[in-house]
This record gives sequence, structure tokens and C-alpha cells, in this order.
Amino acid sequence: MTRSDLLKAYQLLFKKLGPQHWWPGETPFEMMVGAILTQNTNWTNVEKAMTNLKRKNLLTPQKIQNLSKNQLAELIRPSGYFNIKAVRLKNFVANFVRDFSGRLGALKKLPTKEAREWLLAIKGIGPETADSILLYALGHPVFVVDAYTKRILERHYCVPEEVTYDELQELFMDRLEADPKLFNEYHALLVRVGKDYCRKKPLCEKCPLNGWNW
Repeated sequence: MTRSDLLKAYQLLFKKLGPQHWWPGETPFEMMVGAILTQNTNWTNVEKAMTNLKRKNLLTPQKIQNLSKNQLAELIRPSGYFNIKAVRLKNFVANFVRDFSGRLGALKKLPTKEAREWLLAIKGIGPETADSILLYALGHPVFVVDAYTKRILERHYCVPEEVTYDELQELFMDRLEADPKLFNEYHALLVRVGKDYCRKKPLCEKCPLNGWNW
């Protein structure tokens, strides 16, 4: 695929689906928490967990750090795998407070590569979660890849089944301008297509990309 192919696909999706207003969250820290909680679940479940935290005014690094694992797990229960996610979230805030005093500005000042390495060094944070935090919460020009992206490109014969996360990410980042706003909207549009059309049992006739040749 060329730069022109990718941009034409983006323009087609944006024209048909419009802006997605993603990632939901009132603050960057809320987006960070959401990125961790959304692992292996859908956003509807994450919203319920986030609502529990908001109601108790707990969406700060220090307040989450001060909760016990069991207290946090109970609050985020709707997100699924709540015991595992409580540990991961506690790991994240412990590192965030230790290394940056829980201050977003201090973390945001890191170059993209260093910030990504810092995130990936935290147990429980993989490439997709790290890149979601970098792009949506911190505004770094990093393209987020997920299962929807892979499925869509595979079905359009753009990538082989064995393509890796890094290879998929490079496909976009090597061909598109390093623009956080573009990466944000493009990823959100692909998620929308994956959720609503390119399902395990696809709705190809209704898909905005139906008939499109990448």
C-alpha cells in the first residue's frame, strides 16, 4: 500500500462515518486508566468501571495508589479480569508517581521513544496499551494497532496473516505524516469499521470500505 492508498481509505471512512471523538475521557489520566481497563473487554464495560471510580472521586494517581488491590478490584469489577487489571493499574500508578510524581507534564516531556520504553517496562502494559496512552493521553504521533486493524487489512489482502504488531504499525507510520490528530482519527475509524462491519461474521455489503481497492 502506498501513502495515497492509505489517505484515500481514510478520506472515504471519514466522509462516510464522520469524526469519532475518540478516546473518551475528561482528563489525560482518565484516558490512561481507560487504556489499561479496556484490555480484553469492550468500552461499555470500561465505562461502568470508570463511573465507579469517578463517583468516589478516585481518578488521580495518588488516590488509586492509596487503594488496596482488593478495593480497586471491586471498583473496576465491570471491566472484567478485575483482579489482574487492579494489579496492572497499581503497577502503572506506582511507577508514574515514583518516576514523575504523578505529573502528566513531566511524562509528556519525554521523547516518544523514551516514553514508550518507560511504559513497556511496566508489567502488564503491552504495545497496544502503551501506544494508546502515548497517542490519546500524551499526544505523541504513534499509530495504535489493534485486532480490528489487522482483521480489516487481512481481509482486504493488504497484509499476510502472520504480520506482526510492529510491521502493521510501520505500514502506517512510514507512509503517513507523523500527525497525532490524523493517527487518532484514523485508528478510531478503523475501530468503528471493525466493531460495526468487519466482524467475525462480516457485513461486507454495508461496510464503508465495500468495493474499495487498497
